[in-house]
Amino acid sequence: MGASTNKPDQHLRYETQYKLDGPDGVKALLADYTTLRQRRYLGDMAACDILIDLNRAIELAALTGKQYEALRLVYFDDLSQTQAGEALGISQKNIFKSLESALSKIADIYYYWASHGEGYGTTKGVV
Repeated sequence: MGASTNKPDQHLRYETQYKLDGPDGVKALLADYTTLRQRRYLGDMAACDILIDLNRAIELAALTGKQYEALRLVYFDDLSQTQAGEALGISQKNIFKSLESALSKIADIYYYWASHGEGYGTTKGVV
C-alpha cells in the first residue's frame, strides 16, 4: 500500500489549486483528471475526495447528452475539441459551446456546496 496523504495540508493545497467557484476552476480540475486518478492509487486521499465530488457534481449538474459527451471526450478520453466534434458529428464550435455550458453548470454545483458547507471545497471539520 502507498503512503496515505489524507492530511489537511494536502486538502488545502488542492483547494487553493482548484478555485471551484467558477468555470475556470472546474476546467483546471478537469484538465488534471488523469493525474488525480493516478494520485489516488498512490494513497492520495485528497485526490480521492476531489474525484468523488467531481463525479457527484457532474451527476447533479443536469448536463444534456451533448454536454456530457463533449466533457467525456475532451477531458476523460483526452481528445481535442476538433476530434470530439468529429466523433459526435458536430463542429468544434458546438463542442466549445457545450463545454462552456457544462463547466458553468458544474461550477454552479460547487458554488452551491461552498455556500452550504458541503462538498470538497469545505474545510469544515478539517483539523
